Amino acid sequence: MKEILREVGMIARALDSISNIEFKELELTKGQYLYLVRICENPGIIQEKVAEMIKVDRTTAARAIQKLEMNGFIEKKDDQHNKKIKKLFPTEKGKTVYPIIKREHDYSNNVALEGFSEEEVDTIFNLLHRVRKNIEKDWESVKKGNKRNY
Repeated sequence: MKEILREVGMIARALDSISNIEFKELELTKGQYLYLVRICENPGIIQEKVAEMIKVDRTTAARAIQKLEMNGFIEKKDDQHNKKIKKLFPTEKGKTVYPIIKREHDYSNNVALEGFSEEEVDTIFNLLHRVRKNIEKDWESVKKGNKRNY
């Protein structure tokens, strides 16, 4: 069997490493850009939804979001109807950095897909989307404390 997930993992780690190096000058550390992008694209999102979108546990998300808040990239605001709910919004600093992150993402996407036809790009996207959907079932189950049967 071909090691597809190994290839996907290597691609993800390489891109993450590049981003972490390039975004260091923006005062964003290890993976924080992922959270900032989701918050900028979904102003008012709650922390749990961000964690779900990025596929990390709540503790990891809480740490990253706390650092983003401490560094002035985002702010938490109380929900109008339920004071226990904190909604996340980008600050002006976060909004300023977002286009830089987006530009890097678009560039990386273009580099990764160089030489592929539009049809091939659609095929890759659709196949990877299906792979993610398959994995999400296990992720949801394991997240709830269940074990997978190998």
